[in-house]
Amino acid sequence: MPAPRLRTAFVAACLVLAAPLGACGDKSTTAPRAPAVATSAADAGGMAALTTAAKKEGSLHTIALPSDWANYGAVIDGFEKKYGIRVTRENPEGTSQDEINVLKEHRGGGRAPDVIDVGGSFAQSAARQGLLAPYKVAAYDEIPEEQKDDRARWYNNYGGYISIGCDAKRVKTCPATFADLRKPEYKGKVALNGNPTKSGSAFAGVYAAALANGGSFDDVQPGIDFFAELSKNGNFIPVESTPATIAKGQTPISIDWDFLNLGYADEFRENGTDVDWQTAIPFDGSFAQYYANGVNKDAPHPAAARLWQEYVFSPEGQNLRLGAYARPVLMDAMEKDGTLDKAAAEKLPTVEGTPTFPTEAQREKARETVNRGWAEAVSS
Repeated sequence: MPAPRLRTAFVAACLVLAAPLGACGDKSTTAPRAPAVATSAADAGGMAALTTAAKKEGSLHTIALPSDWANYGAVIDGFEKKYGIRVTRENPEGTSQDEINVLKEHRGGGRAPDVIDVGGSFAQSAARQGLLAPYKVAAYDEIPEEQKDDRARWYNNYGGYISIGCDAKRVKTCPATFADLRKPEYKGKVALNGNPTKSGSAFAGVYAAALANGGSFDDVQPGIDFFAELSKNGNFIPVESTPATIAKGQTPISIDWDFLNLGYADEFRENGTDVDWQTAIPFDGSFAQYYANGVNKDAPHPAAARLWQEYVFSPEGQNLRLGAYARPVLMDAMEKDGTLDKAAAEKLPTVEGTPTFPTEAQREKARETVNRGWAEAVSS
């Protein structure tokens, strides 16, 4: 979600995950509150009460959740089967910015998504704009401090590393580093998964390129300059990379999350697609990030939204992420309490060192820089 690497242990723990999901917060010492204002399962009267309310609502509305992204197809199927709640998906191929836009556009109108899944900087932006409801899942206290909002409006669920995917059938020698991407042999071949002003994965690709070219968490400009250089010499193409564009040969080299590139390789093999998709983690620009989940403050299905959060942070939900090469935020704790899918964990590509993450202020500064300079950089 492969060049040899040492598996990084993402710091996390969830001592409560050894218990079944239904056992979490079954009793409340105070009168239960309506799901729309409940800040935990216990606050809503316990998991049984929350589940009953969610089943009564009968539906969960999501946005920008493609089936092949971090195993969302299996996650949605699992939730529907477990609770009998129908999940609808709006704009599956949408971006993190699309999710935020829709929350604002349909606020209070009953048509907005119940939950979001966005890159970290987008989650922080949504929280600042008052779009997200505070809600503590059972495992909230065990999520590392740097991986959650202190008011529980968002918290990270799964993550990965920026990687370089390459079709070895169309590219004679696949690149392994950002420096390699400058080579003339890659003219017209290098792509990102979207526009970094809107897409969390593309934004991370620019951040990683900055780290590979003398930049830092405080200075993303070298990443923009790098893509400006690739654009000028013809190596970078402004085509959003997808499995379809890869299969057609339009984007034979794609900078994307490792869990996506590795998942695409499995997909191509299973479908018999004539693609030999290889994945490398560029050591010169190692960048890791999680994706955050949150509940819409005005969710049309508030109980189902909160029950969904409990599910994606349960051992079942976290192991489904792992099955698609995405690193669950509670991986270490699940390994300790015996709930981790060890076979799936062993398939993760390995990386060197311990990941570090930009602060909220650093991410916001980087976003402003990318938003201001990207279009001019790649069009010149």
